[in-house]
Amino acid sequence: QVQFVESGGGSVQPGGSLRLTCSGSGFALDDYAVGWFRQAPGKEREAVACIGSRDDRKFYVDPLKDRLVISRDSAGNTVTLQIDNLKSEDAGVYYCAGDLYTARCMLGVRFYSEWGQGTQVLVSP
Repeated sequence: QVQFVESGGGSVQPGGSLRLTCSGSGFALDDYAVGWFRQAPGKEREAVACIGSRDDRKFYVDPLKDRLVISRDSAGNTVTLQIDNLKSEDAGVYYCAGDLYTARCMLGVRFYSEWGQGTQVLVSP
């Protein structure tokens, strides 16, 4: 059974950093393009970054690209998202999702079929 699991969320002060991890269970995460998304209360889910399957090409949404790093650890079967200089507007639930056998990942919710349950990020003084 394909299962995506997020971890690493928590509460952080403005200006701080977080490292979110997406783990694959029961399958090779390398076979999937992996996207990271977030959803703030009352807002639609939005893409923030993605990385292609068996491909190092990475894409970020423009407003956030200077504060994000997405990376893949094939041995650990994980994809991580580093977020620096966190702001209050970064708070929300962060999800990872997979798109099978897609080298050129897409920054859009509709392209992904497998989703994790999300991890909460809080940003407050």
